[in-house]
Amino acid sequence: MSLPLVMGVVNVTPDSFSDGGLYADTASAVAHGRQLLADGADILDVGGESTRPGATRPLVEEELDRVVPVITALSADGATVSVDTMRHEVATAALAAGARIVNDVSGGLADPEILRVVADAGATYVAMHWRAHADHMADFATYDEPGGVVQAVRDELAERVEAVLAAGISPDRLVLDPGLGFAKHGRHNWQLLADLAPVKALGYPLLLGASRKSFLGTLLAGPDGSPRPVDGREAATTALSVVLAGEGVWGLRVHDVRSTRDALRVLDALDQAREEG
Repeated sequence: MSLPLVMGVVNVTPDSFSDGGLYADTASAVAHGRQLLADGADILDVGGESTRPGATRPLVEEELDRVVPVITALSADGATVSVDTMRHEVATAALAAGARIVNDVSGGLADPEILRVVADAGATYVAMHWRAHADHMADFATYDEPGGVVQAVRDELAERVEAVLAAGISPDRLVLDPGLGFAKHGRHNWQLLADLAPVKALGYPLLLGASRKSFLGTLLAGPDGSPRPVDGREAATTALSVVLAGEGVWGLRVHDVRSTRDALRVLDALDQAREEG
């Protein structure tokens, strides 16, 4: 089995849903990134804009101030760094600071100029399925056409692939993300996870970001119906990571790298034992 890469999340934000504020300054974000590397991260995904439902956007200058010093430090350590941004100005600065991947949750829809920036740099580009910014994306969580959410995500990502390739980004540097939780209700996320085949059939590696998201909190709701708090969703995240590894995805974007890495080591040991058996 070819195991997925583990992408560790470094949120340099005051308001991310999972760990907002814990790593909002450069020193704590860099320290967190180094710990994720020690825990086994293959990639560090550094972001300065929260995309949790309802979040408002920071100014471009704020986003730059948050991510560039962190990327500079972690890249200098030798880490493979991804910048989580929808803005071409931030992508430009991040790539200059040492980032090698641009993880754009809008797939180029929020700022089409970002595609040219990535193409010119020869960087890897992650295009996610996206319909609207966080402050009103819930208004677009409707999938009533034949094939439902799976077909819609497949078709809309296919459109982004055309735009990405037309901008000059090499096909071998393109990764797709079905966008769990973005303009999607809980049932939509589960439907996508249950049937990744149409998206995989587009022919590009897949990155999945299910870590600690609200649909897991709803699944683990208590007797009173209250969703399980964010810090109680890690076991479910790791279980899902094991399932997705079996699906052959390219990468897993997670907050708790150590838990995911441990699970992947178990899978790898079992796989080796079967081969030797």
